[in-house]
Parts: sequence; C-alpha cells; structure tokens
Amino acid sequence: MQAENSMEGVLGRIVAAAVSEVGPVEHAGITEVDHRRVYTRAASGDLVHRIDAVQYRTNQGPCLDSLREQVTVRCDDLTEETRWPKYAKAAVDEGLRSLLSVQLFVHGANLGALNLYARDVHAFSDDDESTAMLLASHAAVAMKGNEVEVNLRTALASRDRIGQAKGILMERYKISDTEAFDLLVLASQRTHRKLRDVADELAATGELRIG
Repeated sequence: MQAENSMEGVLGRIVAAAVSEVGPVEHAGITEVDHRRVYTRAASGDLVHRIDAVQYRTNQGPCLDSLREQVTVRCDDLTEETRWPKYAKAAVDEGLRSLLSVQLFVHGANLGALNLYARDVHAFSDDDESTAMLLASHAAVAMKGNEVEVNLRTALASRDRIGQAKGILMERYKISDTEAFDLLVLASQRTHRKLRDVADELAATGELRIG
C-alpha cells in the first residue's frame, strides 16, 4: 500500500487486500463522508457501486451506521435484517447475504468505512472481523503516509517553481533573492492568488501581474 504514489492507488490496494485476505469476502468497497457528502471512494466492482447508491439514496445502511456511530457493523443474514429494510432488499437482490463494515479512518470532518460483502449467510466469523479491523488499521497508516508524501512532493514542487520564478526576476531586474521574493509576495497579495500560482504563471509566461 505504501508503495502507491496516489491516494486512489492506496484505496484500490485496500479493497483488493480485503477481497484476498479476509476469508469469505467476495466484494469490498470504501465509503467516505467528506463533511456532509457521502460517496464511494473505491470498489471491487459495479455491484458495490449499485448497493452503495441505495444507501445514499435511502439514507440507511451498514456503512452509514459505521461512519456515524464509529462502530463495526456486522450482519449475518440480510434476508432477516430489519435495521435497513430497503438496503437489505437491494443487497439480497444482488445475491449478497452477509456484510461487515469497519471504520477505516477519521480525519477532521472526514470519515471512512471499509465495507465487506459475502454471498453466504453467517459468512463472517469473529476471526474475520478481527482480520478486517487489523487490515483497516494498516490501511489507515498507509493512507496517512501517502498523504504526507503527496503533501511533501507538492511542497517541494512549489519550492522549485518559486525558486525558478525568483531567478527570472533576479535576472530581469538585477535584484537580490530577497527582493525577488518580495515581488512575488506583493503580486500574490494584490491579485489574491497563491504564491505558487503566481510563480507558475511567471515561469510559464514570463508575466508578473502585480495589480
């Protein structure tokens, strides 16, 4: 997971690991709440997207419970499930009988759940639940590591581009490094843009808009 260089790659690996490592799992997906928006970040196939859509449309389902209550949710027989009748019917119609939803991460106002599905009743044992929670813990570490790495790459790219922009200004106006940086800051403030964007434009076009 940590070898992936994008968050989507990490999430795809998590879903694939769930299917291959948690015994009875045949389908898996990751649901995220981004502030109040709920959506599927990763899925093993179209079936997951279809049943997730039922949860979002009806505002009921196991992954929503897992996200909101920050608990592990398990159902051993969807044909007898009463907590989410509309969702349960849709899942049964897709051939699913058991499910397990485990909280994946909490990051500020964002929450994530790992959802696992099987076609047999009573498919998940206590050991399977423990394995799923362990996978979720490792996945959360990988996700955080990827986020830090992406932020670091972005910061380094921004630093390089700002350095390039300063070099252009120093050569053009015969000014010092500090004076060139001050010009970039002035342009950023007056045009209400990020310093990185001002530097990108200068490096790409040779233009520095100050007002």
